Amino acid sequence: MANDVLTQLCKILEERKQAADPNSSYVASLHHKGLNKILEKVGEEAVETVLAAKDAQSSGDNRDVIYETADLWFHSLVMLSHLGEDASAVINELERRFDLSGLEEKAARNNS
Repeated sequence: MANDVLTQLCKILEERKQAADPNSSYVASLHHKGLNKILEKVGEEAVETVLAAKDAQSSGDNRDVIYETADLWFHSLVMLSHLGEDASAVINELERRFDLSGLEEKAARNNS
């Protein structure tokens, strides 16, 4: 189910990137403003996600961290779209790591 949502969202993001008017589409406006604006939004949403997680730990209420994580994922998908990728590239990378120890995978990155 989650993969279906990501697939549908990536399709919509690509359609808006290609054909939507930046004056009427938030996604098209981000693409029109360029990668730096998209990255600014990713960074902003990452900070908001971190702050919401800290608050959730204290309050026990995860609603805001889920909301902010959705914003972070959304803007990350816009970034990937801008760079010619989509969620499937990230999913493929996660699948590749399934039988790897996280410590081994990190060590392999540091050696390359």
